[in-house]
Amino acid sequence: QVQVVESGGGSVQAGGSLRLSCAASGDAYGSVFMGWFRQAPGQEREGVAAIDTGSGTTYYADSVKGRFTISQDRAKKTVYVQMNSLKLEDTAMYYCAAGLRRMVWDPLRRHDYTAWGQGTQVTVSS
Repeated sequence: QVQVVESGGGSVQAGGSLRLSCAASGDAYGSVFMGWFRQAPGQEREGVAAIDTGSGTTYYADSVKGRFTISQDRAKKTVYVQMNSLKLEDTAMYYCAAGLRRMVWDPLRRHDYTAWGQGTQVTVSS
């Protein structure tokens, strides 16, 4: 099993940057996908970026391609998402999640993930 804890949210002006971190615990790291999801008030939770912790393959939603970068530090069992050129519409609660590789068919689909963090708020202002 893997448990995850996010950190690094905050408030930033449009055009600014933030980096979120997700620390994982447990023995399954390397056999899971780690994903970042976000949910704005009144909206569905959507996949933003994901990484296969075994191969390092990354996946991005079209809305963040070229602006967000997901990466990992295997030794620390930590996944990061560097968010640049932030827009007002990036404002949301951001969640980290983990899902066993054999259970994940679509790395950006929230239903494929079973372990979730508590979330960290990202607010982008003009």
